[in-house]
Amino acid sequence: MNQLLDLLQPYPFERLAALKAGITPAARSSISLSIGEPKHLPPALVMQQLAASLQQVSVYPKTKGLDALREAIALWLEQRFKLPAQSVSADQQVLPLNGTREGLFAFIQACITPGSGARVLMPNPFYQIYEGATLLAGAEPVFLNCDRAHSYLPDFDAVDEQTWRHCRLLIVCTPGNPTGAVLPEATLVKLIKLADQYDFIIASDECYSEIYFDEARPPVGLLEACASIGRTDYKRCVVFHSLSKRSNLPGMRSGFIAGDADVIGEFLRYRTYHGCAMSEPVQLASISAWQDEAHVIENRQVYQRKFQRVLETLDGCLDVTMPDAAFYLWPQLPEDDEVFCQQLFAAENVTALPGQYLSRTAANGINPGSQHARLALVATEDECVEAALRIKRFVAERYR
Repeated sequence: MNQLLDLLQPYPFERLAALKAGITPAARSSISLSIGEPKHLPPALVMQQLAASLQQVSVYPKTKGLDALREAIALWLEQRFKLPAQSVSADQQVLPLNGTREGLFAFIQACITPGSGARVLMPNPFYQIYEGATLLAGAEPVFLNCDRAHSYLPDFDAVDEQTWRHCRLLIVCTPGNPTGAVLPEATLVKLIKLADQYDFIIASDECYSEIYFDEARPPVGLLEACASIGRTDYKRCVVFHSLSKRSNLPGMRSGFIAGDADVIGEFLRYRTYHGCAMSEPVQLASISAWQDEAHVIENRQVYQRKFQRVLETLDGCLDVTMPDAAFYLWPQLPEDDEVFCQQLFAAENVTALPGQYLSRTAANGINPGSQHARLALVATEDECVEAALRIKRFVAERYR
C-alpha cells in the first residue's frame, strides 16, 4: 500500500468517539452539535425533480455533466457574485462535482507534481480533506493559523518569500470552517496578485457562502474579487460550491468547481480517468436547486433565529460571538477543550467537537484550535436552544 497513508492522522470524529468511549452520559436526550450535517428539510422542488428523474439511472453520465446544469451554475455564479454577464463560460469554466469533499481531494491530486517539493498553504483550523489530500499527493502542508488576534483569518503577511516561492496551491475557506470568518475582498485581491507573482493557484472553498445573517451583505467570493479588478478570465483562481449547506442536501453529493478555463480543462482531463461523474438524476435535481433562491432565503432565516436564541441563552456563559457566516459557533473555553467536551457529554449528553481536533500545531508551536469547541447549530431550533441551556447549566456548576 501507499506508504503516504501512514502520514494521515485520525479523523476528528474518530478522536471524538474515542474521547466519549466508556462514558455513560446523563439520562437526557442526546443532542449532537459536533457534525456539520444540515438537518433542515430539503426543498420539495428538488426532491420532486429527483424522483421524476430516477429512470435516468440507466444512463452513463458524462464526466463534464449536462449542458443545462453547467449553464444553471454559470448563471447562478454571475447573479450571486455580481459578475459580468456571460463572463463564466458554462462550457469551459464549470465542472460538476460529487460534493466539494470529493472535488477538493481530486483537485489537490491534479495540482501537485510528485517529488516537486510543492507546498500547499491552508488555514488552520481547517477542513481535514485539505491536509489528507496534500499528504497523499506528496506535497507539504503549510498551516496558516487563524486566531482571535487576526479575526480568525490567516495572517498572510507572516508568510515568508521562500514559502510563497514553493507554493503550488493556496487553499482558502471563506466563510471559514469552523470560525465563520469571511475574507475581505481586499485580502482576496492581494492574494490574486501574490498568485501572479509566485505562479500558484488559489482554490477557494466557499461551501458556506449562502449561510449569512445580513441579506444586504452576502459574503464576497474569489471570482467576485477577480471581477473587481477586471480579471474576468479568473486566471489562477477556482472556487468550490455545494448544495449540501445551501440547500440542505448533504446526501445528494452535488457541487461544482468553476474558474480559470485552463485549470478547469486540465482538471477535466484528470476526472475523465478519475471516474467520478455525477448521476443524471442528481444533475437534473441540482438544476432545480441552483435555479431557486426562495428556499435558500428561508433556510437562512431559520439559522438566524437559532443563532439569536442560542447566543441570548449563552450570554455571559461562554466567550463566544456571532460569526460572520456559516452555522458554527467557535467559543473560547475556560479550560482544555478535550476535557470540556468530554465532561459536557458526561454531565449533559451534549456532544461538541474539541477545537484542537480541527487544527495542527504549526511551526510557532501553537495549535489555534486549542481551548475552543465547534458547536454546529444544525439540529432543530428547540434542540439547539435546549443544548445551550444545558451548556449554561454545565458551565455554571463546573466553574462556580
